[in-house]
Amino acid sequence: MATDLQPRAINPESLPTPRGYSHGTLSGNTLYLGGQTALDKDMQIVEGGIVAQFRQAFGNVLATLAEAGGQPSDLVSITIYLTDIPDYQAHGREIGEVWRELAGTSYPAMAGIGTTALWQPEALIEIVGIAVIPDERLRVR
Repeated sequence: MATDLQPRAINPESLPTPRGYSHGTLSGNTLYLGGQTALDKDMQIVEGGIVAQFRQAFGNVLATLAEAGGQPSDLVSITIYLTDIPDYQAHGREIGEVWRELAGTSYPAMAGIGTTALWQPEALIEIVGIAVIPDERLRVR
């Protein structure tokens, strides 16, 4: 197990440059994945509804995970905040297909929580998570 517990910011260049937050914080082997909405590199929420926003938000989570050396199978917990639970449920099959495309069939502990609003008014979804990355793949910068 990694002995360096000094927290380190993980901020992939492929994601918007953070100001006042980090996309992820690595402490030892544990990566705390900050909330990701469907922001693209140009700081715009992608269009196309909940499935497109899930793809972008989860892709942002996975980009941060990969930057630290992690893989989807390293995810131990995911929390999904939703502004419209029925819309998410109505598109559950498509969202599941996106998950399997991006992460395979590894499923961590998950929760879906309804909320009235997210930071960006047009955001429908925000995803946070925790991953534990094995020493042999851990990237420390």
